[in-house]
Amino acid sequence: MRFLRKTAEHDAVWLGAAAVLGLSGGRGARRAALRGVGSVAIVAAINHALAKPAARSSRPVLDALPGIFPRPSTASLPSNATASAAAFAAGVVLESPRYGLAALPFATGLACIRAQGGLDHRRRAAAGALVGIGAALLTCRWWPVKPEAAAAAAPPRRPAPALKEGKGLHLVVNPSSGIAWSKDTVDTLRTLLPEASITLFEPGDDLLALLDEAAVRAVADGGALGVCGGDGSVNAGSATAARHRVPLAVFPGGTFNHFAGDLGNQTMEDVARAIRAGDAVTADVGRASSPARPGTPPEQGAGADAPGPSAEVSAGGDQQQLFLNTFSIGVYSELVHARERLEKRIGKWPAVFVGLAKVLATGSPLSVVINGRPRRLWLLFAGNGIYHPAGFAPTYRTQLDDGLLDVRAVEAGTPFARTRLLLAVLTGTLHSSRVLTTAQVRRLDLEVLEGEPHFAYDGEVTDATYRHLVLDKLRQAVTLYRPADQDQWLR
Repeated sequence: MRFLRKTAEHDAVWLGAAAVLGLSGGRGARRAALRGVGSVAIVAAINHALAKPAARSSRPVLDALPGIFPRPSTASLPSNATASAAAFAAGVVLESPRYGLAALPFATGLACIRAQGGLDHRRRAAAGALVGIGAALLTCRWWPVKPEAAAAAAPPRRPAPALKEGKGLHLVVNPSSGIAWSKDTVDTLRTLLPEASITLFEPGDDLLALLDEAAVRAVADGGALGVCGGDGSVNAGSATAARHRVPLAVFPGGTFNHFAGDLGNQTMEDVARAIRAGDAVTADVGRASSPARPGTPPEQGAGADAPGPSAEVSAGGDQQQLFLNTFSIGVYSELVHARERLEKRIGKWPAVFVGLAKVLATGSPLSVVINGRPRRLWLLFAGNGIYHPAGFAPTYRTQLDDGLLDVRAVEAGTPFARTRLLLAVLTGTLHSSRVLTTAQVRRLDLEVLEGEPHFAYDGEVTDATYRHLVLDKLRQAVTLYRPADQDQWLR
């Protein structure tokens, strides 16, 4: 009991617990750790800035021994240690009940210890627990809890080759995408799919050439193309798979794995199971193309609604770029990089705010024409499908085949736009702010008149040589392996 009480006196213990949790698990564990730490930070702000100065409760031990011990300048309601413990445990439970089971006994035990000693102690412990749980719930205003399987609405099923033991699968592994211990990753893949052909991307190799060669072999074998890497590698793999009309197996092997998470392929075992069973779905692919592109067949031009998997698409280049997740211009790409550098240390939402303040202070708005209307924007984001939550930090999708682009733009022409944007992000009210414009469209015509057009596709930033783009969708353009039993679980 003394150890538990002593340990909980310092909020640094929760940073240590979050570090252990983040290193011991996958993406879900990292999200749970960040939400737990964020909840503790809110508790600290509430206790020291609001609750303790406002409360005027007594300290029974110090009141009984006046003059012997120095009396703190703040009141004792609520119990800060209990509030921090409750905040961390509740934050972890919100994100992952499985990991929350490890934190709940500690928080419950501390609350019981703090409640001993009479009615006043019980009041402080109860108040601390309420403040902690409230702080954890408050984090959802800025960072909504992501469902366990984000792609809740199962895309249409499509037959795909059932590759027993992986025979016919030609898989390219990119260890530079963020995979830790790439040799162990390859060994794991060989164990799961012993007859698959696996190519390891080496420094100096051409990833697009490796994917193209693998797709050609997959077509000859009547099999499938596979890619293990981050969203940039998956982007290249999807374009190659669509061009060769071959199914694609996406293995989560990057730092963030946004598309694999939305698809529902949370583990390599899930993907291997789908490959062996031949379970697959279809998904849309976003496209950013120059309207001056010569030789485009009419049925594949801008605004084509359903070219399907037979659509001929290029692997990239100056005239056309596909995206599975997002397209953006303006300061958004700089903000994403700033946030990713900071979020492991201070949490996602603090990182968003700090990064936003930095890029707004150093960046410049763009003068653009959108569907014939002139605008001045700080950024424009277009998602391949509708993203959630509404507002500034889209996190996940519930459909991959809705045929829509989720467009969000931050206006620079409104008075005090930067200040209003920062305040709206800080208070979690950006979704109702006038500086944010949102729309769900099938096609968007975009021309940059003034400013540097830094385009970002699935997190990869490029300096384009053209300023006029048409954004649209290739409907159900790629076939992706996804376990059928996930659909049954979701139902």
